[in-house]
Amino acid sequence: MNSSDDLEYHLDTLAIRTGHDRTSEGEHSEPIFLTSSFVCESAADAAAKFSGQIPGNTYSRYTNPTVQAFEKRLAVLDGAERAVATSSGMAAVHAICMAYLKAGDHVICSRAVFGSIIALFEKYVVKFAVDVTFVDLGNLDEWRQAIRPNTRLLFIETPSNPLAQVGDMQAIADIAHAHGALFAVDNCFCTPVLQQPIKFGADLVIYSATKYIDGQGRALGGAVVGNNALLEEVNGVIRTLGNSMSPFNAWIFLKGLETLSLRMKAHCEGAQKLAEWLHQHEKVEKVYYAGLPDHPRHDLAKKQQKGFGGVVSFVVKGEREAAWTVIDNTKFLSITSNLGDVKSTITHPATTSHGRMSAEAKQVAGIEEGLIRVSVGLEDINDIIGDLARGLDLI
Repeated sequence: MNSSDDLEYHLDTLAIRTGHDRTSEGEHSEPIFLTSSFVCESAADAAAKFSGQIPGNTYSRYTNPTVQAFEKRLAVLDGAERAVATSSGMAAVHAICMAYLKAGDHVICSRAVFGSIIALFEKYVVKFAVDVTFVDLGNLDEWRQAIRPNTRLLFIETPSNPLAQVGDMQAIADIAHAHGALFAVDNCFCTPVLQQPIKFGADLVIYSATKYIDGQGRALGGAVVGNNALLEEVNGVIRTLGNSMSPFNAWIFLKGLETLSLRMKAHCEGAQKLAEWLHQHEKVEKVYYAGLPDHPRHDLAKKQQKGFGGVVSFVVKGEREAAWTVIDNTKFLSITSNLGDVKSTITHPATTSHGRMSAEAKQVAGIEEGLIRVSVGLEDINDIIGDLARGLDLI
């Protein structure tokens, strides 16, 4: 499929056909270019390629055909001009910090983001004389009041991990752009199948491809998506620092994109059923899932998303002891902090994904001791419910 044809096809077709430039061998499946470097025809050819005068691959830290195929496919699915692949989701977040921030700049970040992102801003970004202000995702007045003349970046995750908070992307984008700042959205939970943040004003979209894009827990990877001019800066960071995606992992993610739409629909269906079951359970105090009608941002989620995702979080009565009882009495749910897998996973955020946060930061972020996060896989939903019921019956 030629890039000029992309607008003629639907998302499910683009997810399978985009990005493959068939070689002279006539292969049907995308090849894996497992090579560290590429041979040039002459010294002059090498000089021209390294200087950028002519296109061509020289070294896989810079460009690789398999990685480029993944980048092209992801960009098309997001409705963007370009994607730059990275070695992990956190490498993608780090790359935008390196690309767009300098000493004296200011960042506004939602409190409702992945714990490692908070740690990146609080412990490392601030070392380079960049100020960071954390605000409530849903309180637009806080976003407006936090703006300074030197604000360079506004960063959110929506829906958030693990409490499924939903941010008004267009409203936050308008605040950012009115003050000359960039707006970045972590779209890990929805993927481009369920949500395309660029349509709601995002300048940059960040992914941990490790999660739903892979879908089977096999490989680490990430990506930043946006327009050509912005992404050239990110590309420069990746080329220089070397946190690039491996060709083999890129091939896994290419295969993952081919089935992403089918999997996301199934994840959403299972998660909805689980959330509704937990919602009426006497041992459960709260359920965090935007697909429930009583979720405070249910209508906004319907506007921005094509589905509510596959992650359900809930608080059990009895705090940490009860939460661990539920987790430890599952028989097939995998106790791991990863998510987006065809295999259901379960974790205790307060001691795993958000374990490095201070007690005060956890309290502000709503990370309670009784909180459990389940990434609903593709097993039969009745078996998933039965596995959770076993522990809930014991508390």
